[in-house]
Amino acid sequence: MELTNPETAGFSAERLFRINKLMNRYVDSGKLAGMVTCVARRGYVVHFDKFGYQDIQSKAPMELDTIFRIYSMTKPVTCTALMILYEESLFNLTDPISKYIPAFKNVRVWTTDNELVDPVRPITVQDIMRHTAGLSYGGYESSSSYVDKLYDEADLFNTSLTNEEITARIASLPLISHPGEKWHYSMATDVAGYLVEVLSGQSLADFMQEKIIDPLGMNDTAFYIDPAKLNRFATLYGKTADDDLGVLDEPASSDFLPPIAAHAGGSGLVSTTADYLRFTQCILNKGEPEGVRLLGPKTVGLMTSNHLPATLLPIAFEGYVPMLGMGYGLGFGVMLDVAQTGMLGSVGDHSWGGYAETYFLIDPQEEMIAILMSQYLPSQTYPIRQEFRTAVYQALIE
Repeated sequence: MELTNPETAGFSAERLFRINKLMNRYVDSGKLAGMVTCVARRGYVVHFDKFGYQDIQSKAPMELDTIFRIYSMTKPVTCTALMILYEESLFNLTDPISKYIPAFKNVRVWTTDNELVDPVRPITVQDIMRHTAGLSYGGYESSSSYVDKLYDEADLFNTSLTNEEITARIASLPLISHPGEKWHYSMATDVAGYLVEVLSGQSLADFMQEKIIDPLGMNDTAFYIDPAKLNRFATLYGKTADDDLGVLDEPASSDFLPPIAAHAGGSGLVSTTADYLRFTQCILNKGEPEGVRLLGPKTVGLMTSNHLPATLLPIAFEGYVPMLGMGYGLGFGVMLDVAQTGMLGSVGDHSWGGYAETYFLIDPQEEMIAILMSQYLPSQTYPIRQEFRTAVYQALIE
């Protein structure tokens, strides 16, 4: 990847170096093992650097082509796959999901009175793409509900299960709320991934390979880690009983090694910084990077618009501080009010992060992309995403 003089794209090289200082502080303080960061504007890459270690124990340095578990940064890719089928008029966003996945015909809602009732309306395709379907992710926080506990017991992250089997289990569980009643981050995008399979007649992995990964040249992106690339796969670190930087997943025994039957549309991809830059450049270019058109401009505009009514704002993960000033589109968080967020940015910029502290930002107003790749759980233990945004935006001088 060729670097361009930052001044050519309206950045101060001196101020852009503050990204390096920020990342080195995290490594030197022992908070994070390492990371890769990238900034591009107007089609020019102005910053692409690596810090720390890919694996601390072996002293393997972080490399620019290190492969990361991107977890929820899979969601925008899955939604892109589904919208490719939308452009073929194979479904409408307002269609009930049960039209295509009959297992959802008989879903019921678990109420605050501990009763099961019929939903006030069907779950739509739009609901599963914007997290208003009433589904859950299970008990990832302390105040887990009865429905969250049922999700945990259903073993939904078992990689030997197919997407069809996982979706059937999800459809058999109660909804945590009525469809459209609240924004609740969930396995809804995994259902969207299975819908891709239903509509296309292909596995999600094969469809993505044919329609997104190959056309964009994302050669290191897949639903598993190729054993031949293990030397480039970062170790996953996080908080353990004995260590704030304990090993959670090692490449040689990783959960991402094949065989994997499940192609998790919400969290299953591994990728590199350069690969994800190709995907985000496609979105920034309204569906066509370097002459390869995946989607029409209007479709990308629809995906990156806020799809939530004011009554469902602000969005928030259960147990976390609300994300003031942010809305949600079809696979992307959307900036609605810069001042409310307390972060630098632009109205309409779209972003999201992955469970292991990966993050991307696309700003159409500034024609800019920024990507942060690290491997640490739990996500947002440290405010590195906000600090990264600050370091990127403060370097813009025109």
